[in-house]
Amino acid sequence: MPASVRHRRSLLRTPDPHGHAKVSFAELFFDLVFVFAVTQLSHRLIGHFTLEGVLQTLFLMLAVWWVWVFTSWVTNWLDPELTPVRACLFAFMLLGLLMSGAIPEAFDGRALMFAGSYVGIQVGRTLFFLWAARGGGPVLVRNFQRILTWLACSGLLWIAGALVDEWRLPCWVAALSLEYVAPSLGFAVPGLGRSATTDWAISGGHLAERCALFVIIALGESLLVTGATFSSHDVTADTALAFVVAFAGSLALWWLYFDTTHDLATGRIAQSQDPGRLARLSYTYLHLLIVAGIILNAAGDEFVLAHPMGPTGLQTAVCVLGGFGLYILGVGLFKWSVMGRWPWSHAVAIGVLGLASLGADRWPAVLTSAVACGVLVGLAAWERHSRRLAG
Repeated sequence: MPASVRHRRSLLRTPDPHGHAKVSFAELFFDLVFVFAVTQLSHRLIGHFTLEGVLQTLFLMLAVWWVWVFTSWVTNWLDPELTPVRACLFAFMLLGLLMSGAIPEAFDGRALMFAGSYVGIQVGRTLFFLWAARGGGPVLVRNFQRILTWLACSGLLWIAGALVDEWRLPCWVAALSLEYVAPSLGFAVPGLGRSATTDWAISGGHLAERCALFVIIALGESLLVTGATFSSHDVTADTALAFVVAFAGSLALWWLYFDTTHDLATGRIAQSQDPGRLARLSYTYLHLLIVAGIILNAAGDEFVLAHPMGPTGLQTAVCVLGGFGLYILGVGLFKWSVMGRWPWSHAVAIGVLGLASLGADRWPAVLTSAVACGVLVGLAAWERHSRRLAG
């Protein structure tokens, strides 16, 4: 049977000779749900800035990212231009909207709504893939049989935790831990063996572009928070200054990732002999730090805009300095994973932010934000200059 017929029957993408399958409009439409999810996470963090609230929001962010990135892996293989795959994506959009809507009360009255939607996406997507990939090759099908086993086990824990209040935290932590550790263990299942990264024949360029688009989603949320907060306050010299600094910070975040990192990393994974290994570490795990840093910084922008000339409180320092620091760490680790060396410029930038935190409580909030923004701009300029010298 010709390869094109086999791929069409199994709903798999036709392999791209350049290793960069096109991102479809259906995938971009699916991502719109996660614009709402990131907004919900940001607002929850701002409204519940206690140790418990921050940890709960972090947990929910990990869950939201895992749903999105697993779906991106699946659409790396399945062809979203085909009607059954599109219908599947749209069904999971609906579940994703329910999951996102439950985020503010996920640990309270809407626990079952959150957990049920989450499990519905994770398990339902895997079942659909096993049906859609029929005839697509035993290695790929066996991989997803292993994945289904792990997700079914974690799904039971998600639902049990949603139904029983006192079990919720331990069950949900155990469930998400299972899902996060599974890829590093090759989804090992007795009788089914374990997957090797070389089994994951992916389009590296496609997954790199998908993750870059999620970074754009998170940056868009940062701009949304900045604009909405600014419009809700009287326009004064102080708020105008804070608004400009917050906008400059978002530009610096974009600059460091897209101007000095993304293209290089995309080229490396597209040409890699084992793109599955790079995709698992660099894009599935390490991008979490990048996205978390953006969300944390977005909360910091709101705190600064609310009281630009007020003292830098603990929550403002954590969100502004910690958010930029987490982002820089994430981008640095991402570069290390694709280039094989740690960029020491990032360590210097994190060190400067650490020194700034020692005196930030004596500064107005807008100055703390400006210092953090200046560090990021300096780092991005340093990296761009280094690339020019290397080139």
